[in-house]
Amino acid sequence: MKHQPNSNIDSFREQILQAAKAGTPLSIEGGGTKSWYGNPNSFAKLDTRSYSGILEYQPEELVITACAGTPLKEIEAALAEKNQVLSFEPPHFGEVATFGGAIGGGLAGPGRVSAGNLRDFVLGARVMDGKGQDLSFGGQVMKNVAGYDVSRLMPGSLGTLALLLEASVKVLPKPAATATLRCHISQAHAHQLLNEWAGQPLPLSASCWIGAANSEEHGELTIRLSGAIAAVHAAIPLMGTSINAKELDPVVAAEFWNNLREQKLESFTNLGADETLYRLALPAACGPIRLPNMSPEIVLEWHGQQRWWKGPSDEHAFAAIKAIANANGGHGIRFRQGANVDPAKERFTKLSEQAHSRALEAVQARLRAAFDPAGVFATNRLP
Repeated sequence: MKHQPNSNIDSFREQILQAAKAGTPLSIEGGGTKSWYGNPNSFAKLDTRSYSGILEYQPEELVITACAGTPLKEIEAALAEKNQVLSFEPPHFGEVATFGGAIGGGLAGPGRVSAGNLRDFVLGARVMDGKGQDLSFGGQVMKNVAGYDVSRLMPGSLGTLALLLEASVKVLPKPAATATLRCHISQAHAHQLLNEWAGQPLPLSASCWIGAANSEEHGELTIRLSGAIAAVHAAIPLMGTSINAKELDPVVAAEFWNNLREQKLESFTNLGADETLYRLALPAACGPIRLPNMSPEIVLEWHGQQRWWKGPSDEHAFAAIKAIANANGGHGIRFRQGANVDPAKERFTKLSEQAHSRALEAVQARLRAAFDPAGVFATNRLP
């Protein structure tokens, strides 16, 4: 157990109360590795890195509790010593990523399709609201059911609801065995197989298809199997034979999945100065879709539920992305922007524009009014 000095908390409270009095929002930031994510702002920073450290780690209970400013790599190193992992594989996007930044960003890597989203693993949180109140929600076990589960509102909030001080998250044992298979098949065939496999008792833990977006040309499908040794060894010939796949060298495979998580693959890194990298979140049942004026290449993750496309940055292109995603029961965002793109452009699809989420807009407004009546965290980073 590591005890943090109260001066850190007092300093945060002082900054929040001063901002409330002045009517000037604060932009919460840790390592700043995701400062580009979400709508831009130029407000004063509230740096969480002074409040750092693992407060409690119970390997036998599969729970770790840490301060928001704790380096994410410190968390993962501690888990690795006990052969445990954050199974949702949060991307770092830099060496100085923090625990709080990972939760605030709410982003998950390749393992999200099998393990679940980051939000599913948050058991409890300690936060400071816009009135400087130190509040705790949830706990360190899965069966916390009393009151509102506010702790699970923090993932993906981008610091616009309250200041995250500490969080407890569930961890899992590292899989006993892992194998990666690769083959070349069409996007439609990949969708079909991945949906079939997802409904079967197979150790399929991640998938990625990269290829031509608007044709039936073959692309590269990479799948990861993780779990018990016997299950993985049995699935390799069963799944590999059906798609004529080859097993990748473990080192090559690990590098691929890490580069996918951190967006270091060529599909992500060659973003033109006037281009936008769009992210589409779609239901599993949604098959291949066609988008005009987009890059000829598309990247599919999570069995097709997450798709990445490069394209023009103009409002017409973004409107087309949003319309097609909405028509298929999902949503689209401008995830990354090229160097020459106007930073003031709205990045997200607002709740009012999503037919399946409009009812949440009023709920979101009430939550913000309750936690931050003075608008201390109203940076508009998340609309």
